[in-house]
Amino acid sequence: MSENSEFRPGPATGIGSMPGGDARETAKSVTGTFEGPETGMPYLAELPARGPGADMIGRTAGMLSELYARVEPSGWRLGDRPGRDTKRARSWLGEDLDALEEFTQGYEGPLKVQAVGPWTLAAALELHNGEVALSDAGACRDLAGSLAEGLREHLADVRRRVPGAEIVLQLDEPSLIAVLRGQVRSASGYRTHRAVDRQLVEATLREVIGVQSGGPVVVHSCAPDVPFALLRRAGATGVSFDFSLLTERDDDVIGEAVEAGTRLFAGVVAGTDGPLSDPAGSVMGVRTLWRRLGLSPGLLTDAVTLTPSCGLAGASPEYARRALAHCVRAARSLADNPE
Repeated sequence: MSENSEFRPGPATGIGSMPGGDARETAKSVTGTFEGPETGMPYLAELPARGPGADMIGRTAGMLSELYARVEPSGWRLGDRPGRDTKRARSWLGEDLDALEEFTQGYEGPLKVQAVGPWTLAAALELHNGEVALSDAGACRDLAGSLAEGLREHLADVRRRVPGAEIVLQLDEPSLIAVLRGQVRSASGYRTHRAVDRQLVEATLREVIGVQSGGPVVVHSCAPDVPFALLRRAGATGVSFDFSLLTERDDDVIGEAVEAGTRLFAGVVAGTDGPLSDPAGSVMGVRTLWRRLGLSPGLLTDAVTLTPSCGLAGASPEYARRALAHCVRAARSLADNPE
């Protein structure tokens, strides 16, 4: 195992988004469920139900350094100066940070914060002409640089607020596969933007991951065919994915990632309302994968953190609470009976 095996985020955590709009209640629920290394990793939740600026793209757009975005009928568009949408995004982020700080007094251990990664951001933010930033190589470079600088400031703020925490940065990249395959549609919808070279994708991710100065970074994607090897080369300490989308053709890359010390954040609980199986049933597939790979059962708790399959913004508040608690119980079942 590599030095990344020292990364200990805990047995369970959430992805990021939660239902509702009450920052204090959400922070209380998340920190109460994930209390630290023994139960799981607390995180700075996102509450997109509050509206534009609290959504995934708007929240990260509000973090950008010297770039600003506003809401248009077609989505978020880069502009020349901060407007009310930027101010609203920053205000809600501040509210969420205040709530997190309140419920993490004296906390020591891993603490996760999330932001949209450079390629999903480039596939979502529009330029003045209405096309997304992905259509312009220079705009992609500027956007990645702005994101990196904004994240440095954001992470420094979180460290000041929770001085005992080991900050874990999660980059959300749901559009990464579409970027690599040339599947991001143009503004007209009649064509797609050309695929971005994998080496450029990797180098840009490496630049943004570098804001952590060697600290842990997890890349999350709930799309099929997550590029584990590319993310590992770019410096990701962990990869977060929807476990139900894995197939046996992913075995080799999963095995290589585990051997290299990459932490697997396995999404084993549905992100929307539905019945929850018993905890042992939720991790049956993880055990099966481990046996198929011929890996030592003793590695399971060192290599796997359990999560919902994606964010919980589309779930009911009651289900969201139950889903997070279920991840903790499932992780306990996995640790107690790894084989």
